[in-house]
Amino acid sequence: MDKKTLTELDFYRIRDEIAGFCVSEEGAYMLSHLEPLSKSDEIEARKNLSREWFTYIHTARNNALNSWQPVFPVFKMISVQGAAVSLEQLHSVLQFCVAVKNVTDAVLNAEEELNLKSLASLVRSIPDISSVYGEINRIMTSDGQLRDLPELRAIRAKIAELNAKIKSILRSFTSGTKYADILESAVPVLKNGRQVLAVKSNRRASVPGIIHEVSHTGQTVFIEPEESVRCSNELVEAEFELQAEIRRIIVDVVSKIAPFSFDLVQALKIMEKLDGTRAAAAWGKANGCVFADTCKEEPLLLIGARHPLLGEKAVPVDIRFMEGKRILIITGPNTGGKTVTLKTIALFALLNQCGFPVPAKEGSRLPVFSGIYADIGDEQSLDQSLSTFSGHMKNIARAVRCAGESSLVLLDELGSGTDPQEGAAVSMAVLDRLIEKKSFVLITTHQGIIKNYGYTHPECINASVEFNSDTLSPTYRLMMGIPGESHALEIAEKSGLPKDIVQKARDYIVSEKADVSSLIKGLTQKHAELDGLLAEIKEREEALLESIRKNDLKALQLRQKEHEIKKGIQREAEDFLVQTRKDLENLVRVLKEGEVTREKTLGVRKFISDFTAAVSERDEKLSEEEHKIAEETLRLENEEKKRISHKPSKKRMKTSDALKNAVSISSSVMQENSALQKEPVFEPGAEVKSVSSNQTGIIDAPAGKGRWTVLFGSIKMTLRQSELVLVKNRTALKPSVSYSVDLAESGSAEEKPAFELRLLGLRAEEAVRALERQLDLCALNNFRQFSIIHGKGSGVLQQTVHDYLSNCPSVLNFTFAPPEDGGFGKTYVSLR
Repeated sequence: MDKKTLTELDFYRIRDEIAGFCVSEEGAYMLSHLEPLSKSDEIEARKNLSREWFTYIHTARNNALNSWQPVFPVFKMISVQGAAVSLEQLHSVLQFCVAVKNVTDAVLNAEEELNLKSLASLVRSIPDISSVYGEINRIMTSDGQLRDLPELRAIRAKIAELNAKIKSILRSFTSGTKYADILESAVPVLKNGRQVLAVKSNRRASVPGIIHEVSHTGQTVFIEPEESVRCSNELVEAEFELQAEIRRIIVDVVSKIAPFSFDLVQALKIMEKLDGTRAAAAWGKANGCVFADTCKEEPLLLIGARHPLLGEKAVPVDIRFMEGKRILIITGPNTGGKTVTLKTIALFALLNQCGFPVPAKEGSRLPVFSGIYADIGDEQSLDQSLSTFSGHMKNIARAVRCAGESSLVLLDELGSGTDPQEGAAVSMAVLDRLIEKKSFVLITTHQGIIKNYGYTHPECINASVEFNSDTLSPTYRLMMGIPGESHALEIAEKSGLPKDIVQKARDYIVSEKADVSSLIKGLTQKHAELDGLLAEIKEREEALLESIRKNDLKALQLRQKEHEIKKGIQREAEDFLVQTRKDLENLVRVLKEGEVTREKTLGVRKFISDFTAAVSERDEKLSEEEHKIAEETLRLENEEKKRISHKPSKKRMKTSDALKNAVSISSSVMQENSALQKEPVFEPGAEVKSVSSNQTGIIDAPAGKGRWTVLFGSIKMTLRQSELVLVKNRTALKPSVSYSVDLAESGSAEEKPAFELRLLGLRAEEAVRALERQLDLCALNNFRQFSIIHGKGSGVLQQTVHDYLSNCPSVLNFTFAPPEDGGFGKTYVSLR
């Protein structure tokens, strides 16, 4: 990617702005030289680091990364044998070690809570430089001052003693009245590093000593008394000795940390990377940015994209590519935002490939480009004898020559600068070649022929910047799938061109039959109709899937109910088995008291064994059926979760909740016979009641001697006649097909109001219905307080909720949530 293209796309301006968020000069320098990457794994690695920094800086934790002074030159000096560094340079190394220690501790302490896997892995790769920190910290405080070391203590004491002695000598001259007429001032003066007295020139002989300086007027001489000269000389020697000892200590420390010079350099590289990725996250937070997903099979998508240099003036635009579309043709009036949209897409791609966030909304995604080629602006040059068209062709020729399948090509005002017909022909030929190369191409144009070209090629998609016909001004919004008109005549008239000239221009357009506005309007209408049909088909498809899901759910519920009934019968059978065993054992004992043969005893035992085996076999079949039902339940739950994750449902009810709350109420539709029976008898259609369960059912058919098949709602059971009682004074009825009603939609008796009602993604009518249901449930369950999550968005859903609550008599009051709990995207509600 050449620097000229990156400069035209304002990449360097944004990169330098992000570098300003670094805490160190070296981190900012590294970031200010970062170029867009082309390998997806490297891009994702940087984005993951910045994502985790984004999570960290949104918490109330202390700043993890401290600043440090430039240390790379010091590291190079340390690596040289016998190199001497200053105290300031050694202090900068100490600052760096402290920064490494702090960021390591902060990230590792928050790793589990905030899920900082990438950051934790990076800080763990920092070489161990604790020995460097220990050696420097042993002789130096955090503010860069030498500690009170034993080897320096005696020298410092000697220096302090000599300073005190010099002050005492000078005080003997200034404290009394003896030298009051001799001295110009009673305060000693520091000259050339020595304490001296200001003596009147005509009395210089009264103070024996060395004259260090004479005033400009010659009236004052600065004399160091003889008594203090010797002490001052000793002081100079002691200070020299102190500096020599300090240099020896520093050299000793440097020799001990020199083996770690390579580790220090490696640690600096990692710290620069940490600083750069943290700066990207901080810039993203300040500008309301998100990290774009990487396009794999999906097309490019930008939601609410804003050019970062426009600030609050930026109008968010949505850019949605369809599958198989790689050419975007943007048309519309001048100053409508075509070029800004072009630059925004390209700039976002560059920022994304540096691992930076982009000013857009969640869900945005971008591909990774190997190269970006652009023809933006006017390339006219007098020095090179290039016309406007020649300048454009020079850039376009380079793009056609170098672009490939993973390249992004930007062509601004394609076909301009020459004869419109020839320019359009060259433009279409260029697009043909770029389509052959499968490049990703974004163009802006006023050429009507190129608009038509966009409709005739399946790889192309038209878009336009919106124009307000009432105010004759652009709205700066992008409309995908619809070409735009230039509105040159309307803009010319608004700009002051005489109306008769504008009318003449319209006459020329009509006479030349070149007005394509009617074509564009017709295409726009058909585009809207197509969108409506697609939406209707999608809605029908969702309804069909929902119907299939409900049918599967009902079938599963019936199987569950049938299984429960079978389990009840099995329990009855087990009880019968226990009682039968006792009876038979009693029988055996009776037989033993009489004349019993061995064959009779074995026969009794075989009967008990066979009966027990039959019951066990039935129990195994029930267990197998229960296992199958559990597997089917899990399958339906997984399918529902996948469906909800791909497309938010209007009802937003999970399958697991439906399986718990939905109940099937079965009823039989019966028709009266022509005449009432005087005495009911056991026959198909007779109404009976179960002795054991007290449930009423309809006899369906005979099931053998003394047995009947009975319908209890939608459940069919076979019972003995002795277990049934005829219901008198009822007509004989014929069983009809049963049906069930799913109460998951209308609300079951066990349904409870939600503590937090989520309305995100719903239309206004759906939200009102959900809110009405919530208030009804609150009234039934004596529920007084709850919250509503409606989001901010365009504010329509928020206004709808507040309008409904304002007119609801059961609502006592409502207010927005505090900022830490959702702010204007959430409302607290209190009921009377």
